[in-house]
Amino acid sequence: MASLIDCLIEDLTNENDGYEKLLSLSNEKTSAIVSGNIEKLQEIFTREQKLIEEVDVYEKKRQEDVKDICNVLRLPYEEIKVEHIVQILEKKAKEHDALQNIYLKLKRTLSQLTAANENNKLLLKESMDMIQFELDLARNSVLKPQTGNYGRTAYEEQEITGATGFDAKQ
Repeated sequence: MASLIDCLIEDLTNENDGYEKLLSLSNEKTSAIVSGNIEKLQEIFTREQKLIEEVDVYEKKRQEDVKDICNVLRLPYEEIKVEHIVQILEKKAKEHDALQNIYLKLKRTLSQLTAANENNKLLLKESMDMIQFELDLARNSVLKPQTGNYGRTAYEEQEITGATGFDAKQ
């Protein structure tokens, strides 16, 4: 049982390390979004995908560890979470403390990562809204003002002006 707990602690530690690296990338992503550096964002997304694949491997190992612990303790795997295993180990102080520490550390890291990703999501939405506003502004600057220009079908017709910029005539 002790070796299973040690494996779980090791896999949780590796998973937390992966999430901390993702958190660091999310912070880099924030500065790239703010500065509008598309090339940097593309590079960050590539690195992020590799890290997500690594974390996924540790996540699967963690699930296997929990399944093995449930088999030893004869507990239903579907209902057991790491926090339940922490509670079960209360009588074994060393393993309990180590597992609880890494579990809480992982929860904190995931909370920070979630907050950083939400921030990035809002920044990207604002950037997209600003781009859409600028596109609408540019498109509307080349249309003639709407002043009752009705065609044969009784619908208003929009015409594009001949000049698409400022006239420099004086």
